[in-house]
Amino acid sequence: MKADLLDDEVIYPFDGGLHLPGHKAMSTDRPIASLPAPDRLVIPVLQHIGKAGEVLVSAGERVLKGQMLARPKHVISAAIHAPVSGVITDIGDYPVPHPSGLPAQCIVIENDHSDEWVERKPVGEDFHHMNSHSLRNIVRDAGIVGLGGAAFPSAVKQTEMDIATLIINGVECEPYITCDDMLMRERAMEVLTGADIIGHIIKARECIIAIEDNKPEAIAAMQAAVDEDGTGYFRVQAVPTKYPSGGEKQLIKVITGKEVPINGLPADIDILVHNVGTAYAIYNAIFKDEPLISRIVTVTGHGVKQPQNMEALIGAPICECTAAAGGYNDDVHQLIIGGPMMGFTVPSDDLPVIKATNCLLVTAQGETHPADQVQHSPCIRCALCVDVCPARLLPQQLYWYASSQNMERLLEHDLFDCIECGCCSYVCPSNIPLVQYYRFAKSEIWAKEEERKKADRARQRHERREARLLKQQQEREERMRKKREALKKKQAGNDGKADPKQDAIAAALARVQAKKQQRKLEPKNTDNLTAEQAALIAAVDKRRQQHNQQAAGVENDDKGVA
Repeated sequence: MKADLLDDEVIYPFDGGLHLPGHKAMSTDRPIASLPAPDRLVIPVLQHIGKAGEVLVSAGERVLKGQMLARPKHVISAAIHAPVSGVITDIGDYPVPHPSGLPAQCIVIENDHSDEWVERKPVGEDFHHMNSHSLRNIVRDAGIVGLGGAAFPSAVKQTEMDIATLIINGVECEPYITCDDMLMRERAMEVLTGADIIGHIIKARECIIAIEDNKPEAIAAMQAAVDEDGTGYFRVQAVPTKYPSGGEKQLIKVITGKEVPINGLPADIDILVHNVGTAYAIYNAIFKDEPLISRIVTVTGHGVKQPQNMEALIGAPICECTAAAGGYNDDVHQLIIGGPMMGFTVPSDDLPVIKATNCLLVTAQGETHPADQVQHSPCIRCALCVDVCPARLLPQQLYWYASSQNMERLLEHDLFDCIECGCCSYVCPSNIPLVQYYRFAKSEIWAKEEERKKADRARQRHERREARLLKQQQEREERMRKKREALKKKQAGNDGKADPKQDAIAAALARVQAKKQQRKLEPKNTDNLTAEQAALIAAVDKRRQQHNQQAAGVENDDKGVA
């Protein structure tokens, strides 16, 4: 069932794309369930695009629910909070949901099940009287990121002001995933209020809520909330069902007809896009003072018994999510984090739910998806990948350059415009995992760019040190030069005459020397001496004469012997 477009709604098609089987009904026949808080939670410090936060706690410390565990220390970073109250048992490397399969730093909390919160002070309706900077800080401290899958820190996107159009993305175009659909059905007014907060922060002039036309219940629920609002600020717009119409650039093209510039941002054309889940998280932060400690996850696929959506705490084990969905069927095959197009397979369900976990797709034997690891054949140059690429790239050429690690040619062919939608992999008759090649190439380029930046920083530090040492040496030489010049001036005087002070010192020294010489030449005056003093002097003189005579006699004897 699809919702009809209104007469005044103009849709602009985008290039490429696919019409895919939805498989959405299997997880929308039950309301959103709440996953019970597990006994142990493993919370990765890095769950978002950007830098990891600074850990604020230590092992053995007791934390309260909602307490900040790691704060953002970079511009593009996000805070992490405790989803439960309990004791931190460890901070170390644990397996995390990531295509690389590598472990990452995590904070492990042993749940005490007391559910004791930190002190909370919700802003509520007073947000209308707050400035953008204060609200943006609340969003940043709440650790809110894009919940559509990219996990980009939301506060960073909200730094642009006076945006013409705010688009709330409820398209959810990837097969199997229905978490946004169920959120809009059950919590439409909260989503609308969150969108109102975002619009207030960025001072948007209108807000469009975009929903794919295969979600009539969500469209009806959001339209009822818009009608209740009655301000005319919001508008619900249905968009045709076509993958990947939920991509940011593709959605902007569909709704407005505008295209985001190459290497540009939506803000460059006066537009900002946020996911409906992000809007709901911002509502919780402002009206409940609740950080992002949980999210709605779709647990679906033919490999589980009861596909459904559930609200799970961040850090909860994936195995408990699948158990709450009735457990696995006997023909279970693979577990995919995310959807079948953009997701990735994981070898185990002993991994935590993170902020970017929107879907847990459990496949059955015989099913194949682009995310599966299958043996592929050589490229036959059919160009089907070119026809379906929504970014108007040349996937075949990107594949050749990625496989040969020709990074310069990859950049020339706009590799980073690839949104990794998986359309090329889906239609490839050779089963080449094209998106995986692109991801690898991007990571290599990022790594080399980081190395280059580090080398540049080291070179700049060395150059600054050399410049500092040279400056210090020049300053010392200048000081010595000035001292020498001052000394010369002192000696020569300002007009070239002798320095009177120096002349006086020299004359005084000459007089002292003259007096000493005169005393040596003058005969001893014995007129004023007493008889005893004169007799003593005479005895000394006689003794000296005898000594001299004896010395002279010894010298003559030595000559005679010789």
